[in-house]
Amino acid sequence: MARSNVPNILGRGRGNGVTDASLTRRRVAAGRGSLGLALAVSCVALAACGGSSSSSSSAGGKTGVVNAKPGGSLTVLLNSGYEGAWPTGLDPATNTNGAANQDLMNSIYGNLFELGAGGKITGDLASGYSFADGGKTLTIHIRPGVKFTDGTPFNAAAVEYNFTRDIASPCTCSPKGAGWPLAKVGVTTPNASTVQLHYLQPFAPAVDDFIDSDVNWIASPTALKKMGGQAFKITPVGAGPFVVVSDHLSSQLVLKKNPNYWQAGHPLLDQLTFKSIGGDEAAYEAMLAGQAQAYVDMSTPAIIKESKSNSALTVTQQSSTSPYDLQLNTSIPPFNNRLAREAIYYATDTQSIATHIFDNQFPITQSFTGPGGLFYEPTIPGYRTYDLAKAKALVKQLGGLTVSLDTINVLVATQTTEALQSQWAQAGIKATIHSYDLAPLIQQFQSGKWQGFVQTAGSWDPAAGVGVYFRFGSKSPFSGVHDPKLDGLLLQAAGTLASSPRAKLYASAAKYISDQADGPFLFAWAPSQIAKRGVSGPGLTTPLPAVVVSANVLWEDVSNSG
Repeated sequence: MARSNVPNILGRGRGNGVTDASLTRRRVAAGRGSLGLALAVSCVALAACGGSSSSSSSAGGKTGVVNAKPGGSLTVLLNSGYEGAWPTGLDPATNTNGAANQDLMNSIYGNLFELGAGGKITGDLASGYSFADGGKTLTIHIRPGVKFTDGTPFNAAAVEYNFTRDIASPCTCSPKGAGWPLAKVGVTTPNASTVQLHYLQPFAPAVDDFIDSDVNWIASPTALKKMGGQAFKITPVGAGPFVVVSDHLSSQLVLKKNPNYWQAGHPLLDQLTFKSIGGDEAAYEAMLAGQAQAYVDMSTPAIIKESKSNSALTVTQQSSTSPYDLQLNTSIPPFNNRLAREAIYYATDTQSIATHIFDNQFPITQSFTGPGGLFYEPTIPGYRTYDLAKAKALVKQLGGLTVSLDTINVLVATQTTEALQSQWAQAGIKATIHSYDLAPLIQQFQSGKWQGFVQTAGSWDPAAGVGVYFRFGSKSPFSGVHDPKLDGLLLQAAGTLASSPRAKLYASAAKYISDQADGPFLFAWAPSQIAKRGVSGPGLTTPLPAVVVSANVLWEDVSNSG
């Protein structure tokens, strides 16, 4: 849908039981008037104007477990434009929204590996892992004694079955989409408790990439074959902390405690319900009305500020791993012309956006890394920064510049595109902006006809998930760049096991992207979590590294004593 340059930052409640009628009874102090005024002021101002890898050969016990009172229930709200949409169901191999639905998938399936405090990979349904053959073989040890919730064994054969399905999956977070360099015989099972992945070359992010990939969620092969794909995607069966009670696609998912979960005393909650809702303001008002106890991925600064002043709420800022960037489709006009790309760099005042709209909550970066992830590079030598005079000169040289700019229908992204439209107009760039929910956004990408996209480009490990290759690699359907030299740098970095030389390769790749003006980076956004007092848990009320700019919550460790 086309959008004008008039700011519109208000959501509408769409979740099951969370209606517009109920929300109109409660208006937050930072509501329509003050939020609209804040953005209006912002737009006027805008118009005027590393770490090292922590993988280990033994990933045994979990960390960050909360000692809290068990029992009770929790209702969690999810933004309908992103994680609150699961239109194709929750089968790991057919859920095309993939990693956006991590909260739901993790709750049902658990994980082979988890990303915990300090960016440490720990075992969940895997008890450990090791590399061999110079990094070309990854051996995964399956936790003994685990069963799916249908009573069938969680073993190497089940994991192999899932891996084989996932490798051919249309999911955006499949190994195929992530560019895993798997050998022809990529998966083997030496015994009932061991699975091996075989690569054509060393693959440094092999374990890190599980955090963002559908291979981390293992479905019961028996249940899938017995139920059939259509029924299974509605009522999936895993070995995670919760069992599906009911599932209304993209509306409400009700879960109950798995009494046979492998970790004694967990999950802490008896019931966990996820509801879809149409944005930050609607979610905040629903919480004030007592309709939910948590909302993940809050991005509106005024509401975050208001929430911090509310003694009934806890606000937790996550650690950013995935910066927003301006993806430019270099295959088609206007951005197959380097001068047009340079004009966008010079016309973009990231500091003004970060200050006036997001109250300097998020650090500016010039590369595909964030402060919560590996190999963080905030500045790049020779990076083109805001220069309105240079932008105007380039637009004049081009004879004008008209751009179609797209983004996801999430507040932080739509606000950013509206600000960019206003800024670019000062340089003579005419921008028409569109926002999409996740499913049609994926279709727009895959059409190859888009010109510019405001999206995230990065991951905790740059080679994992929605990482740099996902956004800049030639074989990715979500890339606008097709450059063999850049591909070589990224593949070399992914194939380098040692952290120090790998960091240098990523720095070189960031410099190359900058030199070619392939797309400017903006700020390293990370979500805030809002929860009622009495609710606690890792990733919800204590910070963990964000994953795909969404919550990284360990739901089995979440409790509600309120």
